[in-house]
Amino acid sequence: MTTHLTNSANSDPTQDVPPRPFLLSVIKLARPQQWVKSGFVLLGPLYGLRELARDQWGHILTQGLIAAGIFALASSACYVFNDLRDAPQDRAHPRKRHRPIASGAVPAGAAWVIIVALLAGAAALLMLVDPAPRAGLALMVGLYVGNVIAYSTVLKHIAMADVVSLALGFVFRVLGGCAATGISPSTWLLNVTLFLAMFLAFGKRLGERRTAESRGFEASAVRGVQAKYTDHLLRMAVVVTAVATLVTYAGYIQSRDSEFSVALLGMPEKFNWLWLTILPATFALLRSVALVEVGRYDDPTEMMMKDKAMWLAVGAFIAVSAAVIYIKVTSGV
Repeated sequence: MTTHLTNSANSDPTQDVPPRPFLLSVIKLARPQQWVKSGFVLLGPLYGLRELARDQWGHILTQGLIAAGIFALASSACYVFNDLRDAPQDRAHPRKRHRPIASGAVPAGAAWVIIVALLAGAAALLMLVDPAPRAGLALMVGLYVGNVIAYSTVLKHIAMADVVSLALGFVFRVLGGCAATGISPSTWLLNVTLFLAMFLAFGKRLGERRTAESRGFEASAVRGVQAKYTDHLLRMAVVVTAVATLVTYAGYIQSRDSEFSVALLGMPEKFNWLWLTILPATFALLRSVALVEVGRYDDPTEMMMKDKAMWLAVGAFIAVSAAVIYIKVTSGV
């Protein structure tokens, strides 16, 4: 029989939290490890390079990296805001109670100052973006921040709406990267991003339940919306969104036969070498399902950072994609 919490409600949740220097607590609060999600900002620019002259590549990638930096700082501000709102619940969580605000390492007043500083940094970086696309990028960042605020205040308590909101955060990143570089996003790219982000969000929900079960408490005790989900529903949602991601990405590859096909290795006919990316993509999705199901991880970012097989799969996907795009744009065929 599970209990709602592992700690007594009357115990001090910060009493066994090891002290940490304030600066390190601020860095932890900003969650720089989550900046890897800003890599989605670069998807549009990278896939769009094949449509541009090579002398434009450097500028496009620079603008994309600046946009990724803007989203990274904005996302950190949003994490701080979310931790401020969740501090009371986090103090009852066996792991989240060690977060800087919940543990008392960063006072609430200081947290608000950090939010303002992070947003000011994002605004400063925005001035480095070319004037023409600046307004479009600012709009996407604004929509991203607004979506996070809506999630933190309302949508996180509504089943399915919470996952859709999280997924939209990734879509806004992709749109922001396209806006910053003047590249039109394809519906294929947006669909793959949406389904992949929903897969990751549903996987996180299921992983949280597995972790909670293994530690003897109910997931709904620390994330209320979990009471509106069931294991069966989350398993089904994970499978459905994984399949949707793979089918959509496979459709994208098939639709680009004429763009990515190159005759290599003495082949008489051209072959769409981008198809090779299906292999690591499929492996990564299936391994994610397996790791979540056994409760190994409850955070997709942590899974990517710590699981070596995922490193290899993601690295292979990036390497093959980059090689195919480079060969295509330099071969002139």
